[in-house]
Amino acid sequence: MVNTSLSFESTYWPFKRYTEVYKRSLQDPEGFWAEEARKLDWFKTWDTVLEWQPPFAQWFVGGELNACYQCVDRHVKTWRRSKVAIYWEGEPGDSRVLSYSTLYRWVNKFASVLKNLGIGKGDRVTLYLPMVPELPIFMLACARIGAVHTVVFSGFSAQALADRINDTQAKLLVTADAGFRRGKLLELKNISDEAVRLSPSIEKVIVARRGNVIPKMKPRRDFWLHDLLDKAVVFVPAEPVESTHPLYILYTSGTTGKPKGIIHGTGGYLVFNNSAYKWVFDIKEESVYWCSADVGWVTGHSSIVYAPLCHGAAIVLYEGAPDYPSVDRWWDIIEKYGVTIFYTSPTGIRMLMKYGEDEVKKHDLSSLELLGSVGEAINPEAWQWYYENIGGERCPIVDTWWQTETGGIMISPAPGIEYAPLKPGSATFPLPGVNADIVDENGKSVPTGEKGYLVIKTPWPGMLMGIYQDPQRYKETYWSKFPGMFYTGDYAIKDKDGYFWLLGRADEVLKIAGHRVGTIEIEDAVVSHQAVTEAAVASKPDPVKGESIVVFATLKQAVSPSLQLKSEIRQHIRRTLGPIATPDEIYFVAKLPKTRSGKIMRRILKAVASGSNIGDLTTLEDEASVDEVRKAYEELKKEV
Repeated sequence: MVNTSLSFESTYWPFKRYTEVYKRSLQDPEGFWAEEARKLDWFKTWDTVLEWQPPFAQWFVGGELNACYQCVDRHVKTWRRSKVAIYWEGEPGDSRVLSYSTLYRWVNKFASVLKNLGIGKGDRVTLYLPMVPELPIFMLACARIGAVHTVVFSGFSAQALADRINDTQAKLLVTADAGFRRGKLLELKNISDEAVRLSPSIEKVIVARRGNVIPKMKPRRDFWLHDLLDKAVVFVPAEPVESTHPLYILYTSGTTGKPKGIIHGTGGYLVFNNSAYKWVFDIKEESVYWCSADVGWVTGHSSIVYAPLCHGAAIVLYEGAPDYPSVDRWWDIIEKYGVTIFYTSPTGIRMLMKYGEDEVKKHDLSSLELLGSVGEAINPEAWQWYYENIGGERCPIVDTWWQTETGGIMISPAPGIEYAPLKPGSATFPLPGVNADIVDENGKSVPTGEKGYLVIKTPWPGMLMGIYQDPQRYKETYWSKFPGMFYTGDYAIKDKDGYFWLLGRADEVLKIAGHRVGTIEIEDAVVSHQAVTEAAVASKPDPVKGESIVVFATLKQAVSPSLQLKSEIRQHIRRTLGPIATPDEIYFVAKLPKTRSGKIMRRILKAVASGSNIGDLTTLEDEASVDEVRKAYEELKKEV
């Protein structure tokens, strides 16, 4: 049993229906979540709703189900068999439409392909694919046979791919010959070959055809997907798996060391997302739902694949960039498919704002009923533009807060329960079952209007099961700062009406265009360049991306700083981590500001880069280092 002491004041909650549901969810969490769990199809009912051995939670213990069955099989037994499951739009303009019966057929054949290659329950499979239907189909096929999938964003480099393969010890890699991005072909098979050379656990590689590129194929290791499908059977039974069986491992950047392999189970994750997406998006049978995220991030896992398909929704899957080949591409897709729910990032909104309203007015967006925001806090200006120009001042905006670790949406308006008055820039209130609070350094609730750390005080079904093969890191990262409470790493404020306002990261993880990138991972990439001895990464506000990366580096004694060297380091980072981690600015300094214990004071670097107050320097080892950083920054501004 858990401590269910409520973390809100009743005066904050004037919405009767929402108040009743929320209170009940915290007063009797096990009864509440058992009721929600019964909305899914189980092969075997659970014995225990929650086993809580802090900080490890297991939900619906003893129950058996299958994620693929929830998303596909149960729909083909109804009239939904002929309903559209996926509208796919390729960047060059090609398209495919898959009904639920077609999706069912392909998922079964892909599951047969996996089994024919020796993949079974518990095996890890790495998916490195562009945004094509094969990606969600392979995810569902893995779930169907009980294999554990790890999706790696197709913009990552060979080294980043190899790191994730090696951590999971995956036996199989699934990739494509190539993928499209802004009219160019990214040859994924070639990148995969580099990664596999560094990944001894990989036994087989499946290659899907997308770009009509003819890559090198290694006999007995590499297989074309279309050849394997010729030998596949049309039905593979959905494997009943334990509720606590891992569904997937997804890597997210941390404040220290290598990226963390976040493990999500099957039962709790599906129950939480099935409920959260009904509450937040009020999904109906006629809904056409488009989340513009990449499937390689948790938003894509939950918001493109598992949650909407659990509901039998029609989803849109788009391969390319939002402004290619023209800046109205998103609005064209909304019009083409009659999208009713559009869920995107503040970065995307801000990027398209600069092109003005005329591009929007070219298209009929009257099908839209609800808008969503995800990935970072949305600034009021972007919120207002989104509301007025995309939603036509008629569509509510659900501004959602959640993380890879939470599995699903945690704080958001909930139209599926009851509409609350919206405040531009606020994520409003926690969803039912989410016992959120804002605390100070001592773990005490802060007064109204005071900034503090966002925490979750009790377990919820969508929470991560742990960090893959590293339970100690799980404890230290999420549960050591405030014992008994899940530490999100975000700052927040609660206003006089109880609305939550998210203020960004409190740790050393950057949010670049909605993607989390660890400072340590970038620093490691910089230092791996032969000319660099030490590096520190900070960020500064960016009107489009939210944050941009700023690198401060010290060079080896024999190396002279130059524009050519900066260009080389940028290219080195792109090769090592991928384009997402490419810094906007690089400064060469003689020394970095550090504490007496040797820790780099990144807040000083961030303050210099953003032009804000540096603050307390009492723990600084050498104040001259700050002057050094300031000097480098000012000199570069003069050059520009």
